[in-house]
Amino acid sequence: MTLLALLTLAGCDLSMQKQARHDPQSGALWPGGPSAGDGAPPGSIAVDQPAIDAASARPPHVTPALLARGQDRYQIFCTPCHGATGHGDGRVVQRGFPRPPSFASPQFKGWTPRQTFAAITRGYGDMYPFADRITPADRWAIAAYVAALKRVPETGDKPS
Repeated sequence: MTLLALLTLAGCDLSMQKQARHDPQSGALWPGGPSAGDGAPPGSIAVDQPAIDAASARPPHVTPALLARGQDRYQIFCTPCHGATGHGDGRVVQRGFPRPPSFASPQFKGWTPRQTFAAITRGYGDMYPFADRITPADRWAIAAYVAALKRVPETGDKPS
């Protein structure tokens, strides 16, 4: 049995020097095989894409429940940069990240909830997109809450 194992190992190149190397995302691992860069076939649509498009197309009616949900989601996703009141004084800004403009600034004062929704979806300036982290319904809720924050003066009070 030991002799058989030694004969088998003698025929192997254990140094791995002669094996082909494949870098991550470099293409097919074998001729004609699938590649990480192939992605979805042309014209394919994600199963949930129609529902996402429908939810993104139209803002919901502003209700106290929507504003409460928006405040909750805002505190989770937005306060690290924008701060609790939307004046750009979040924790990461205090640690050296670029300060975002205040929602009360002239730059954003006239923004509609749809523009805020688009900024959350696609990103804006140094802000990266949140479409893959926040559902369309929650993006609308945050946009409604941000509209309420813009009406608060720079005193630091939260909207009620």
